[in-house]
Amino acid sequence: MAAASAVDTTWNGAGRLRGVDLARGLAVLGMLAAHLLDIPEGEWSRPETWGDIVNGRSSILFATLAGVSIGLVSGGPEPLATGPRLRRVRWAIGIRAALLWLIGMLLIATGVPVYVILPAYAVLFLLALPLLRWRARRLWTLAAGLAFVMPWLQPAFAALPVWDGDVGEEISLAVGWHYPVTVWVAFLVAGLALARSDLTAARTQLRTLGAGAVLAAVGYGVAATTSDLGEPYLAAVLTARPHSSGLGEVVGSGGFALAVIAGCQLLCRSAAASAVALPLRAVGSMPLTAYAGQIVVWALVAAVALGDVSDLAGMIDLHLFGAFALGTIVFCTAWALLVGRGPLESGVAAAVRWIMPLRVRLAA
Repeated sequence: MAAASAVDTTWNGAGRLRGVDLARGLAVLGMLAAHLLDIPEGEWSRPETWGDIVNGRSSILFATLAGVSIGLVSGGPEPLATGPRLRRVRWAIGIRAALLWLIGMLLIATGVPVYVILPAYAVLFLLALPLLRWRARRLWTLAAGLAFVMPWLQPAFAALPVWDGDVGEEISLAVGWHYPVTVWVAFLVAGLALARSDLTAARTQLRTLGAGAVLAAVGYGVAATTSDLGEPYLAAVLTARPHSSGLGEVVGSGGFALAVIAGCQLLCRSAAASAVALPLRAVGSMPLTAYAGQIVVWALVAAVALGDVSDLAGMIDLHLFGAFALGTIVFCTAWALLVGRGPLESGVAAAVRWIMPLRVRLAA
């Protein structure tokens, strides 16, 4: 059977990458699973713990895909040079970052006991602005440097007094410090580099799949062989524990994210596989709607069923992951097929156009 085009021209306008949408859908549902399922720490010898794969890795995949998205809108394999188009893209990304931060703070205000990723996402968007003209090789070099250096510095960043006390906790929520941008910028840059490497090419997909698998093996392997270190600093730096920002997690889970994105792109080269994956691709075509919608529905369900939105244990005991996942998939699929672009995605796009200075829009 002939390979299907890697680009889907429905739903969110021309140029959507089916595999990227699929990977994004997996990331959104993976984060939901990490929130709503009580999953024990993963052990290869215990299959019942393999669901631990969603912990940490889903949000890292989501952050890496942020870089991919920014890379695609800023030229793909050929970055935009100077000129009105680049200015327009920079304005759009900056405004989008502000809107994502605002939506993130509103979701935090619901009281749902999860670490909302959108404030960190917003900061990462801003950090990407100086990199929009960079080509793949330079971006890959930067991503590698950040991945190997920042975990050694992160313990010092985490110990800063700015995070202390009630005020520090509020600052932490406002910048998404559970996903520390000092380390997570490596995932963003890697995603941007991947978009600059022509993600539609089978050669790129195969190379990225292989390289990601090797990085995952190395990262997790190093962490496993050094897990008994008695020195606290080295233990903190080398760990692969989810949300540790350790070298093992950054390299291992970063490689895992690259492999998943490349694998999804390869899978969606098949028309049959792409059709089967349509519901997950629909979720990935409107990740903001899916992510925010899950938190809002969570708040409503917890308020009615538990009388306490912040009761995480009670929410987990309701065993609602299946219902949430199915509801998300059904809603997103129906909306994508009947309407097209997700409601929040449409709203953010309209707000970006409205806020962007007229001279920038007209020049582009």
